[in-house]
Amino acid sequence: MANKRDLKKDINYVLGDIIEAVYIWEYSNTNKDTKKSEAIIDDAIDTFDDLIAKTNAKDVENKKAHFNAIKKELEDKGRALIDRINKLG
Repeated sequence: MANKRDLKKDINYVLGDIIEAVYIWEYSNTNKDTKKSEAIIDDAIDTFDDLIAKTNAKDVENKKAHFNAIKKELEDKGRALIDRINKLG
């Protein structure tokens, strides 16, 4: 089981890398509309806030299951955001 600190770092790194990828796309596609890419950044920030709040929850009975669920949600939402970046083309 990952501890809370490591889980927070994973959340930060994964979503930070996704936001960085969007900025790189915007920089290399200056002639394209950025409404969709900005929406991806907003969703990544919302996901970050949501997952950190869940990680900090105090009223959890089974911490291992709770953290594993957060990890799974990070994977799923991270993949969905990456798919959206790939479709920006």
